[in-house]
Amino acid sequence: MASPKVQDRDLLCRLSKVFRQHGYEGASLSRIAKATGLQRASLYHRFPGGKEEMADAVLAYVDELFGNDLLAPLFSDLPPAQRVKEMAKRLRGFYERGQASCLLDTMSLGGEEDPIKRHVAKSFDAWLSALAAVAREAGLTPTLARRRAEDALMRFQGGLVMARATGNIKPFERVLGELPDLLTKKEDD
Repeated sequence: MASPKVQDRDLLCRLSKVFRQHGYEGASLSRIAKATGLQRASLYHRFPGGKEEMADAVLAYVDELFGNDLLAPLFSDLPPAQRVKEMAKRLRGFYERGQASCLLDTMSLGGEEDPIKRHVAKSFDAWLSALAAVAREAGLTPTLARRRAEDALMRFQGGLVMARATGNIKPFERVLGELPDLLTKKEDD
């Protein structure tokens, strides 16, 4: 029996769910095959480099999604606080109101430094840079803008973990609501 056809975007979406839920180490080929509906041979045909190539493709897919959709408002002509508010709205949807894991987080689990972890670090740095750029446009110094971007991302990630672990989305929602002020208000505002 022939394998069902799975379009590239759909395949990457399905793969990302497996890696989001189980991390790199926990994303077994059995789980991947079940989630994608493809046999191992079909997976290796599409990804000759195996699971590492799949993970890299998923990270590239999520980088593209972040750049083209989730972080896109940060580069718009809106006032800085409005840009952050729109980004927060999109993040809320992407992370299913705090119930979906962060792929960058789950992919960072595991052993020593490897290409996957380097890709994750690069992705986090791109996110931080985009947040810091908006903070600089709002009038913060480069040093303060970077620190606020780091604080924003740490609070976001912490709120996401709390929401998933406890089922209480209120802290996650509060963090999203506070992001515009955190990233755009000056100390004396």
